[in-house]
Amino acid sequence: MMPKQTTDVDRLVGLRITALRKARGLSQTALGTAVGVTFQQVQKYEKGQNRVGAGRLREIARLLEVPVSAFFEEGDGAAAQEQTEVFGFLRAHGAVDLLRAFATIEDDQMRREVLAIVRSAARLGRKKDPEVVVDAIETRPT
Repeated sequence: MMPKQTTDVDRLVGLRITALRKARGLSQTALGTAVGVTFQQVQKYEKGQNRVGAGRLREIARLLEVPVSAFFEEGDGAAAQEQTEVFGFLRAHGAVDLLRAFATIEDDQMRREVLAIVRSAARLGRKKDPEVVVDAIETRPT
């Protein structure tokens, strides 16, 4: 008898555990302690190397204050695609920290200005020609 193999669903669940854990500001150690496993086991769940049992997934969902369905793709339409895209964005290094800091800005005008700065940085990061980047920096309003 062959051992059970992890699947794409196991990897999806793991990625979503990671994103939601980080959004809550929890370490792997804290999550593991709360659900009765080691941080190494949490790492294996998050990488999709080990399957998360139903009872443990329910406990993780409770701790992260989300429904169990948050760990799975729902439907086949645009909503499911959007949900997958959002979790993809949250996997980017620093994304959760950026969102957490952005959410603490109370002034709407300040939020718009921060968003404008981030968008400008993204555009500059996409440009390959160093002269174009220098021109963009030199011509920006002060």
